[in-house]
Amino acid sequence: MRHFHRTSLHPDLVLATADAFFPTIGLRPAGETARGRTYTGVVGTPEVPSTLELSVRMEGGHYTFVEAHTDQMGESRLDRNVKKFFVQLHTQVDERHTFAPAY
Repeated sequence: MRHFHRTSLHPDLVLATADAFFPTIGLRPAGETARGRTYTGVVGTPEVPSTLELSVRMEGGHYTFVEAHTDQMGESRLDRNVKKFFVQLHTQVDERHTFAPAY
């Protein structure tokens, strides 16, 4: 699945947040570029290998466009954790924002 998020955070801060967040859910770094990361590992059960490709780019001068591609179909645990990562980015911009899942 493909997910995206726009934020006012600097791309380096977005990547640093990703480097801290994704290892906590069972993914390990598998590749790194100046504006992207690749993570692999197992998220949740059943144990299915997962891959996440994350890229960031400046957009419109003061926004950062964050794009995440997962190799999962449907609404997997990895996809839900990508959304939690986006909430964490939003919380860094606005501390009043809280995560309130509807499921």
